[in-house]
Amino acid sequence: MFADKYKKTLVIGVAAALLLEVFLLIAAFDFLPGKTYKPAIALNNGAPSPAVAEASPVGTNIIADIVEKTSPAVVKIETLSKTGGQVIDPFFNDPFFRQFFGTPGPFRVEPDVRKGMGSGFIISKDGYILTNEHVIDQASEIKVYLAGRDKPLAARVVGKDFELDLAVLKVDAGNNLPYIELGDSDAARVGEWVIAIGNPYGLDHTVTTGVISAKGRPITVDDRQYKNLLQTDASINPGNSGGPLLNLSGKVVGINTAVNAQAQGIGFAIPANTVKSVLDTLISKGKISRPQMGVYIQTLTAELAEQLGLKSKQGAIISGIIPGSPAEKAGLRQGDVILQIDRQNVQDAGDVTDIIQKHKVGDKIALLVETSGTQKYVTMTLEEK
Repeated sequence: MFADKYKKTLVIGVAAALLLEVFLLIAAFDFLPGKTYKPAIALNNGAPSPAVAEASPVGTNIIADIVEKTSPAVVKIETLSKTGGQVIDPFFNDPFFRQFFGTPGPFRVEPDVRKGMGSGFIISKDGYILTNEHVIDQASEIKVYLAGRDKPLAARVVGKDFELDLAVLKVDAGNNLPYIELGDSDAARVGEWVIAIGNPYGLDHTVTTGVISAKGRPITVDDRQYKNLLQTDASINPGNSGGPLLNLSGKVVGINTAVNAQAQGIGFAIPANTVKSVLDTLISKGKISRPQMGVYIQTLTAELAEQLGLKSKQGAIISGIIPGSPAEKAGLRQGDVILQIDRQNVQDAGDVTDIIQKHKVGDKIALLVETSGTQKYVTMTLEEK
């Protein structure tokens, strides 16, 4: 009897194990990749909670889908620049020839031709293209390669701006080209996923991903100062310049611009909202008109003030004046210290730049300056830079 009871218990145990295994298989099937399922949600008066209702759709191929949609609007840009020149004469560098026949002449000078490469993207059906100013700077010839076309198209510069490092090109290729919309870079958050598409080292349509690492970054590259860049860890290399930095909605939040050569995984992009604020002006006028005083300035420190015997301990000291500028016309001199502009205190050289940039060409401004140990007010009219 004991044996029968043992067998009965064993059968029940095996049956329970089989039922559990079947249940686990069904559960696993429900969570297989590509299979849709409804997660459990907390109800709030019969409605999904806000966190669930506002959640973005999740898909394993979301980045691939965005790339497939936007990539046709990304272009490769090649440039030719003619700089300087070299003497073309087979005997010019031969000292034996010069000793007997003198310096030859006249001789032919052939310009040096420099090739450049970068990226860009189409922003309208009729062929307007955004890129960096440094990509097309001093180019005598610009060629644009569109996706799906073997031969490049000649492009012309519609507008450009050195300080913002932006340029708008135009190609004639019909009125039905693929294009990408500019998004809202102000709404982009640190930690948000982004996608960079470009042509690094000439490798056509390369895709990298990362996140926005920081916003509002100021950096200096050669003689160009950027003030408000997006920082990303998406790989950006030479040739990526001018390409789009996309969010997961497939809209441009930045234009890939620079990479930090001293660090890995640190790239920078011009915010899309900066582009939108000047785009119409670049297209219609070809440039951005900026006001200037015509001075070179540096921040006045306590140490510098003591060395120069100045009463003021903070402000912006004028280190140079451009001939014929508004500053020269107003009687300002090297060594004068700018203390206020339109009643706004000047703490350093950056304050002067920020205040002037908020004005327009033709505006009159009043400055409080220290000159020769005394303070006085000076007025001037800002002129175009």
